[in-house]
Amino acid sequence: MSRPLAGASPVSLHTPGKGDESEFLEAMAASGGLHRPWVSPPASQAAFAAYLDRLREPVHTGFFLRVEGRLVGVVNINNIVKGAFCSGYLGYYAFSGGEGRGHMADGLRLVIDRAFGELGLHRVEANIQPGNLRSIALVRRLDFRNEGFSPRYLLVAGEWRDHERWALTVEDRVEGMRPDCR
Repeated sequence: MSRPLAGASPVSLHTPGKGDESEFLEAMAASGGLHRPWVSPPASQAAFAAYLDRLREPVHTGFFLRVEGRLVGVVNINNIVKGAFCSGYLGYYAFSGGEGRGHMADGLRLVIDRAFGELGLHRVEANIQPGNLRSIALVRRLDFRNEGFSPRYLLVAGEWRDHERWALTVEDRVEGMRPDCR
């Protein structure tokens, strides 16, 4: 079972662990239509193990979103860079049955609070395929700003796909807050 980190009713954050493998893979199997063509999350035991290994690296962190103990989504902060850049890239996806209920917005708020607080980041960025209207609506709801368009930006499901760049800085969230970018 995951280790709880923080929580606000009804969504809580949990650290992914080996004990989550079966539940995660079952949720993945039920959610393929929801994810394609937007993301290619781990869908096998080997891919899940590789995902957990990646989260042990200091430049990545990840969280499972749970509501009443049920896995409803995932949020990762990838390619975290400190120093002058002081930024990370968000990746996220919901599972079937948990989408469209505000759980991803609540979970992203918790993760963004952690990014700007405990992780000391100045900026988080979400790169979203232009046709992924639900994801674009989600970041708009969280006050991200559209910073541009990147053709053939990211390899997803074997194809280089265009993405819109959406970002949020600590100043957008908390007046006068200064990140610790060491």
